[in-house]
This record gives sequence, structure tokens and C-alpha cells, in this order.
Amino acid sequence: MNHIDMIGQIADLKDIDYKNTLAISVLIELLIDKGLFTRQEFAHKSWDVEKLTLTEITTQRRLELLQPLQTDAQTSQL
Repeated sequence: MNHIDMIGQIADLKDIDYKNTLAISVLIELLIDKGLFTRQEFAHKSWDVEKLTLTEITTQRRLELLQPLQTDAQTSQL
């Protein structure tokens, strides 16, 4: 890969990042406008999530995914 190709790919990534950020911002604004949560609630949750480490987030998600499986297994044993 040459230097020009890398610069082009970086420019593409920046454009994609901008569009993704814009889409997320629009979704958040719509959810706030519809009253699903407030800016303060969003800011507080953002702060909470930011405090978590990647390992904690991964562990928490895995546990959340396993809970329905464990419930199903317990139910089938009855």
C-alpha cells in the first residue's frame, strides 16, 4: 500500500466517522425531543459508562447475554 492510498483511506475513515457521529447525535436529539430521557440523564449515563473499563463492559455484556440462556436451561430442567 502506498502513501497516497493510505491518505485516501484515512480521509474515507474521517468521513465515515463524521457521518456516524452525526447520525448518533440526531438519534439522541430525537429521543430527547420525544421525552424518552433528558439531556441530564444522557450526560449522567455517558459519564457512568465512560468510567467503566472495557473489561468491565465486556464482562457485563457477557453476563447479560448468559442470563437468558441460564433461565432457559433452568426452565427446561423443570
